[in-house]
Amino acid sequence: MVVLSKIYTRTGDKGTTALGDGSRVAKGALRVEAYGTVDEANATIGLARLTAEGEMDDALARIQNDLFDLGADLCRPDPAKDAEAEYPPLRMVESQVERLETEIDAMNAGLEPLRSFVLPGGSPLAAHLHLCRTVTRRAERLATELAVREDVTEPAVRYLNRLSDWFFVASRIANDDGRADVLWVPGANR
Repeated sequence: MVVLSKIYTRTGDKGTTALGDGSRVAKGALRVEAYGTVDEANATIGLARLTAEGEMDDALARIQNDLFDLGADLCRPDPAKDAEAEYPPLRMVESQVERLETEIDAMNAGLEPLRSFVLPGGSPLAAHLHLCRTVTRRAERLATELAVREDVTEPAVRYLNRLSDWFFVASRIANDDGRADVLWVPGANR
């Protein structure tokens, strides 16, 4: 359990931050950008939850918790050294990805197939979920770039990929099961 008795430490005043293994890196390091963007995605979910109710709110709460797990995974470099750690590092697991897939399939089952691209918008909840989707896509781009340069657990990257899909399908649910989706009309304003 984390205990925070003092919020500021002054250790980052010179532009560095500590990773989960205690090493220090620049605050602009790709790893920090990746887990920082995951945190940003989590904050956008907090906005979405202002208008979510019932099972949608419950699902968003589960995802917020998963994103803290994901941040813990991404902030700890070198998964190959996990066995040497003082305590077992928290890593994303395949069952978290599978849960998203199951939820996507369940939500999508009742939706009509799309015949056009969907513009972000519609209901307030749908608009917020589209924002969640785009920030999650940015986190995914950063995590995949990080995975090219350094070790990143595969479930971490897969989770972000599925999560953006989850937000897309959830936005359609929030738009009256897709009936209130805002559709793209190619060339409409020429």
